[in-house]
Amino acid sequence: QVQLVESGGGLVQAGGSLRLACAASDRTFSGHATSWFRQAPGKEREFVSCIDWSSRTYYPDSVKGRFTISRDNAKNTVYLQMNSLKSEDTAVYYCASREGGYYSGGPKDYEYWGQGTQVTVSS
Repeated sequence: QVQLVESGGGLVQAGGSLRLACAASDRTFSGHATSWFRQAPGKEREFVSCIDWSSRTYYPDSVKGRFTISRDNAKNTVYLQMNSLKSEDTAVYYCASREGGYYSGGPKDYEYWGQGTQVTVSS
């Protein structure tokens, strides 16, 4: 059982930056695909980014060029660098990982989830 703990959320002005971190409890995490999802009030959970077992990355158009996902296997941690933040980026951000190791943009494909961290972008 892998436990995930997110950190780094907070309040930031539009145009600013935040870096989220997702720390895992198990070294097998390095072989997982890990993604970030977000959920705003009244909306469905939305795919934000993924890094697979080989460190290949995936982004939807809504964040491409602004967000960067990366991993540090020595620290069992995945990061999400968020730049040029917009008010529509406001949401609870969740880290999720799947043992399959390959990309998926669907929340149901992920076995492990963090508790979420709030990101609020003020305009």
